[in-house]
Amino acid sequence: MSRADPRRVHGLHHAVLPPHGSGITWSAQPVDATRVPPELTGPRTLFNAFHHFRPEQARRILEDAVRAGEPIGVFEFVGRQPHAVPGMLGVPFAVAALVPFLRPFRWGWLPLTYLLPVLPLVVAWDGLVSCLRVYSPEELRALVVGLDTYDWDIGTFPLPFPGHGIYLVGTPRTATGRA
Repeated sequence: MSRADPRRVHGLHHAVLPPHGSGITWSAQPVDATRVPPELTGPRTLFNAFHHFRPEQARRILEDAVRAGEPIGVFEFVGRQPHAVPGMLGVPFAVAALVPFLRPFRWGWLPLTYLLPVLPLVVAWDGLVSCLRVYSPEELRALVVGLDTYDWDIGTFPLPFPGHGIYLVGTPRTATGRA
């Protein structure tokens, strides 16, 4: 596992990763997804993150996986469906309900949640912008044009709430044409 800025989740890997020897490792060094170091091998995944990259950056992420011969999976659990925007209206209430249970707890969150609801509104705004920025399957297909040494599976999947998620999975082709 890696992040562009691992300092932002300092200590999180101890809480969420299985014990040593499980096969899952954590990179404490920053990792640029457009130029993953060659020593970091294995499938690459981006969960609810690909929409943060401009098309040029997104293309470079895909090109880097192809260049390294590593499988890549992109999964977004939000989208530009018409009901996604109204769905964001409930986010401030969810944030207000969940803030006391977040760990590590910060007392400064309380006034920014309940007196002046900055935190719920910022999270709702971030969610709304994320919905609007998610690549459509058609846009993902355009990003992989010319990356012909891979098989690309791009589509949607159902969610437990109204709407659908979007995915892109790329795997290297073998000499027979299939991975």
